[in-house]
Amino acid sequence: MTIFSELKHTVAAATVLGLLTGGAPAVADDAYRLVEPGVLTVAITGDMPGLVARDGKLVGYDGDILQIAADKLGLKIKPVPTEWSGAIAAVQAGRVDLIGGNVAWTEQRAAALSLTDPTGYFQNGITQKAGSDWHTLASLENRKVGSMTGFSFLPELRKIPGLELNLYDSTDAALRDLMSGRIEAMVGDPPVIDYAIVQNPSWGLRNTPFTDNNQDFPLLTGIGRQYVFGVSKDNKALADALSAEIRKLWDTCQVKEIGRRYGNINKANYTPSPDNFRVGVDRPQGWAPPACPQ
Repeated sequence: MTIFSELKHTVAAATVLGLLTGGAPAVADDAYRLVEPGVLTVAITGDMPGLVARDGKLVGYDGDILQIAADKLGLKIKPVPTEWSGAIAAVQAGRVDLIGGNVAWTEQRAAALSLTDPTGYFQNGITQKAGSDWHTLASLENRKVGSMTGFSFLPELRKIPGLELNLYDSTDAALRDLMSGRIEAMVGDPPVIDYAIVQNPSWGLRNTPFTDNNQDFPLLTGIGRQYVFGVSKDNKALADALSAEIRKLWDTCQVKEIGRRYGNINKANYTPSPDNFRVGVDRPQGWAPPACPQ
């Protein structure tokens, strides 16, 4: 069984998991607007090392963080398998309370959802066969490139001259087409791709970060971009409570301990951008993104 078929099995099994229980129960804050009282209903899109349900718990980098935070807040967790392309709409419609698992902060998402403080940071790259060394926007010109439906940087990808874009509903499908030669490269979630490559060295793939850091392609090439959890706009109290628990994990640097379990060992995963881009958008003056103590 491949890593991705295992994940799909895990996500399908989540429908019968029921409620995942945490530590000692506590009374959930009445200010939280939840699908079910005392229960955090979580969209599960199924990509490791992000957020999946397995053996009665949330796992993955964001999964571990969310499980810890929910336990602290006295909330049980109910996983709901969801396609990424419909995840934000599911939160807005009240079908689920939260999306997470490699969800990148963007100004557009901040306008649609209440977004937490970051669980981690990332830089996009080009996934390619091991014999290539592509790491710039120019490397993708006049090539067949794959990515996932609904990703925020797709408009920027489409601006690259001659690029033929193929969209997929899953990282699994895109990687299979890359290995078979139906596409030449792909751009996706860095931790998902890095985790898959580490687990499957026989695939003969590599993921190389962009070296451009081009201001005209900020979502595609920017450094220190943020992964967050998203809840509905009328659930800011929950977003604030989750942010407080996330901050505690940064203050103790437990985020790095969690990251090591899933291969998140790159310094970029824990280094915020020097551009404090959320201030004035969804954070007040004086706010700073969290980081481990020096």
